[in-house]
Amino acid sequence: MPLPIPGTRVRGSATGKPIMALLDLLGRTWGLGIIWNLSEGPATFRELQQRCEKISPTLLNTRLKELKALQLVELHKEGYQLSTLGTHLFEIVLPLGDWSKQWANHLSKEVLQ
Repeated sequence: MPLPIPGTRVRGSATGKPIMALLDLLGRTWGLGIIWNLSEGPATFRELQQRCEKISPTLLNTRLKELKALQLVELHKEGYQLSTLGTHLFEIVLPLGDWSKQWANHLSKEVLQ
């Protein structure tokens, strides 16, 4: 699957609208999960693999290559870490984590009734 680059054809958009390119990237298996786990700080490949619930090395390597090519992740001597763009993206996505907890709580109350 080609990189989801704004302005090129991506899943859901023949014209590659930037939001659709982003949603294509984040919708890929472990795309958002890697960003979320790197928000905890730098990690070596093996550390990141553990953080990501033992993701396969092949899939982790593929996603890291994509995230690096799209300038969201960087490799430093401490390991992989979010770039400035990646950190900014995480800050935008973070409130979804809080909302999802409220949603799960609401659903669990509804199901129990």
